[in-house]
Order: sequence, then C-alpha cells, then structure tokens
Amino acid sequence: MLVTADLHIHSPYSIAVSRFMQPAQLIRGCVTKGIRVLGTGDALQPDWLAGWKPFLENDAGIVIVPQGEIEDKNRVHHVILAEDPAQFDQLRDLLQGTCKSFVTAGRPHVYLGGEEIANAAHDVGALVGPAHAFTPWTAMYAYFDSVPACYGSAKIDFLELGLSADSSYGAAIPDLYDVPFLTNSDAHSPYPDKLGREFNRLRIDQPTAKGVLAAVRAGAIEMNAGFFPEEGKYNRTACTRCYEQYSLEDAIRHQWRCPADGGIIKKGVADRAKELAHGSGARPRPPYLRVIPLAQIIQTMENTSSPNTKKCKTLYAKFIDTFGNEIAVLIDVPVADIRKIHPKVADAIEALRNETVVLHPGGGGKYGTFSL
Repeated sequence: MLVTADLHIHSPYSIAVSRFMQPAQLIRGCVTKGIRVLGTGDALQPDWLAGWKPFLENDAGIVIVPQGEIEDKNRVHHVILAEDPAQFDQLRDLLQGTCKSFVTAGRPHVYLGGEEIANAAHDVGALVGPAHAFTPWTAMYAYFDSVPACYGSAKIDFLELGLSADSSYGAAIPDLYDVPFLTNSDAHSPYPDKLGREFNRLRIDQPTAKGVLAAVRAGAIEMNAGFFPEEGKYNRTACTRCYEQYSLEDAIRHQWRCPADGGIIKKGVADRAKELAHGSGARPRPPYLRVIPLAQIIQTMENTSSPNTKKCKTLYAKFIDTFGNEIAVLIDVPVADIRKIHPKVADAIEALRNETVVLHPGGGGKYGTFSL
C-alpha cells in the first residue's frame, strides 16, 4: 500500500506556532492536502501527547504516528518516531534530569549529545535521525562534518533533508549511502501552504504507526517530494542581514562578514553539501518530486499579496472540490483538466512538473521565490 506521509510538525507548545495547530484541525488539513500519515509533533510534551490520544483512531482514516523533536547540548535537532505514545512517556522518564522544559516546551532542550539521545530512543524502540540536517542553524551539518561525529557509535534510522535540500544534496555523501531520506513539512500552522509542503510516499504493509515505522526502517520510501531546494531560505551562501548572496570563495575572502552592512554571511546548504561530498560519487535514490504549494501557485498566478485573500481561497476550494485534494492536483490530475478551471494555474503546474520554473534562490534566512 502506498501512502503519503508528513512525519514532522509542531504544536502550540513550540515557539512561533499557530494556536490553530490542534488535532482535529490537523486531521481536516490532511484530508484537504492528501496526507494519509501524520506525525503528532512535540510528543515529549505530555499534555500535547495526551491530547492526541482520542484522535489516534479517526473517521478520516489518517494514520497518526507519535513524533517529537528534541534539541541536544550542541543545539542539534533530532526527530524521533514511535509506534505507540507510551514510548514517549518512557523516553521522557529516561531523560528526566537532563531537561527542565518537558512541560513548558514542545521541542525540549536536553543536556545530552546525539549519541546519548539516539541510544535512549532506541532503548524504548523508537527511531531517530537528524532534523533538517543541512540547515545552517540547529542541524547536524551546521556543527559536525559526519554522522559519527554527531552520533558516535549510535545508528541513525533516517535523515530529514529539510526545506533547503533535496536528495541530490545527500546522495554523494558517503556517510549517508545507506540512510533513508525523509522530506517533511516541519509545519508551524495547519494551513495547506505549510502542512504537507514536503512529504514522503511510503510503501507500507499495514496502515498503522507500526507499519509506517517498519517502512522507514526498511527504507521503503518510494518517493520524496518537496521544495525546489533553491526555495529554501538557507540554500545559497548569503548575508543574514541584507541577504546579499556570495560565492563560497568570496565569503571566505570577506571573512564571513558582508562588506555592504557588516552582517554575518551564512554558508548556504548548496555549498555545504558540496564540501561534505568530498568529490564522492552519488548513489541512486528514490525519485525526488519538486512541488510548490497550490496556494502559493494561485497567489503567484493571481498576483495577490497573500494566499489567504478571498479570491485565492475561493479558487483553492474549487480545485479541492473538483479533484479531491491538493497533492492530486499537483502531481496526478491531467493538466488539461486543471486548465478547465484556471489556465494560468494549469500553465504553472505544467511548468512545475516539467521543471521549467524560473527560480530565484533564497539565502541568509530569506526564502527563495519562483516565476514562470
């Protein structure tokens, strides 16, 4: 059975997260988006985890996977996936004494390294891997040059690419040759331009959290889908104040200070991935489908200030009413059928599928954009 999965989101217990991130609304959002499997987000927060328990079985048939994120003593973020909420209760008990924020924070900070966190996750039967691994803040490759440098002798079960990277960025890194890649939304709001903005297609034997973890463990990932990496806000090496972009050579020459305004120049994901590959050859990976949220496409084609204008929302609803869900519109519905509703949106989706979109790369903390 093929399912579409988003295995990393957040809750209102995390910083800068919408108060509308609630289980019932998230399940409705999954139906609209076309997501069949959803991570709970922030499962180490006991009240949030308890709030999910009535929704583990739901009329929409969405498979709910207990999922959390944790920050270690080096500021590296790790995603943890479990089969059962009780495993997060057990993990929280194991980590007591290393953290003061289990109750107050959705993504708690613990005074442990990656190896200790991975071992603790494995002790309770959970899976673990680096979150948004290539992001130049709070990520494994921001602070370490290899998986063993971060995790010691512990095994990682997957690596989350993050919004600024696609599979090609990790395919040539020897450390990762046998590690499955995940693409998740890391959503902070339940709306369709955020929820499921990156997703995975997994082949599972049974529609349960246990079946999902078995698929991840076995690398049964049929497809990754997500942003063009150029859309990510850290894709190119750039100033974090004015967003001027630099070649790696120029950034080094300027000693990582922007000559225009003195801001810090942050190394981009594209340059970092090339460094980590050390000239090694790329290993084959499942297909990576580049997608842009339908709401963002509609906003661009209608030239509005926001995807939340009445005009954009009405058109979005028409697409969903006609074709069932957003992911179907983006990747499955014939362009000719889309054209009957909106020719410009059809042109955009055709360009997206053919990868003829014109990209304006992001960097320094500013998202990239696209045009046709």
